[in-house]
Amino acid sequence: MLRFLTAGESHGKCLIGILEGMVSNLPLSEADINKELARRQEGYGRGERMKIEKDTVEILSGLRKGKTIGSPIALMINNKSTEFFDQVVTKLRPGHADLAGALKYNTGDIRNILERSSARETAMRVAIGAICKKFLAQFKVIVSSKVEEIGGEKNKPRFNAVIDEAKEALDSVGGIFEIKIVNVPAGLGSHVHYDRRLNALLASALMSIPAIKGVEVGLGFEASRHRGSKVHDEIFYEKGKFVHKTNNAGGIEGGMTNGEPIILKAAMKPIATLVKPLKSVDFKSKKATSAHIERADTCAVEAAAVIGEAMAAFVLTDAFLQKFGGDSLEEIRWRL
Repeated sequence: MLRFLTAGESHGKCLIGILEGMVSNLPLSEADINKELARRQEGYGRGERMKIEKDTVEILSGLRKGKTIGSPIALMINNKSTEFFDQVVTKLRPGHADLAGALKYNTGDIRNILERSSARETAMRVAIGAICKKFLAQFKVIVSSKVEEIGGEKNKPRFNAVIDEAKEALDSVGGIFEIKIVNVPAGLGSHVHYDRRLNALLASALMSIPAIKGVEVGLGFEASRHRGSKVHDEIFYEKGKFVHKTNNAGGIEGGMTNGEPIILKAAMKPIATLVKPLKSVDFKSKKATSAHIERADTCAVEAAAVIGEAMAAFVLTDAFLQKFGGDSLEEIRWRL
């Protein structure tokens, strides 16, 4: 079983991650992970923090002579921006975890909530996902993404203009991104229990990313608007294998991969921290106020797509290991 944990706060000393269950003898370097971390910091509409943080990882354990050794892999990403960590915050921010978290954990200082609920934590998820992508690539399974929509605009040449318009209005925009996974073997996941269905696991992983409000597999919601004869993928047998001429199912049927590319889409809401703050309440005084403001992006859909790749890669790697088993890279190649 593959699993990971992360620790750390947005403006704390560092982010920590532990990945357990990765096989031995997988070639891995800090450069492999840093490449993915750099991608997360890119994208039009990112905020000031991306100019401050130049994320790089330090591999603390689980690696020797450039290869994994089968033990837990510990990772660290240092934070450069730590100046807000001791600042008390009582003004609630609409669209954030502030109110729910303050009520749940019985704290009057919203800093206790916003530090951990921040999307900054996803930097470590991308680092862990980079290891999983390196593993999947050993079997020619490739995970990629693209932005499909920004602020309701589907015309890609207009994306930057939509972001500029929102920035000028001191506002923010969300969007939709697509994840595509190719060369996936059939039979990953299972139909026998709800918590083994791969589509459910992938949807859960994507929904765990801050600001993601919806996930589609294949045609997704569009499938509900057509008759079955136009939705379901017909099956053929050609050149010694089963194939589909269409892929409306998005590569997953009955909770299992069917050999076609996995196609996922995720909808990201607009960034909740606004330069022109919304109306809110001070948690302590209960008086009306404007929401607390900290650095924020105008748009981070491109970055969210990279995070989505990482989470999808983790889920797929776990399913891969469950099906083919083995403690070393060589053993899995033999079983595959």
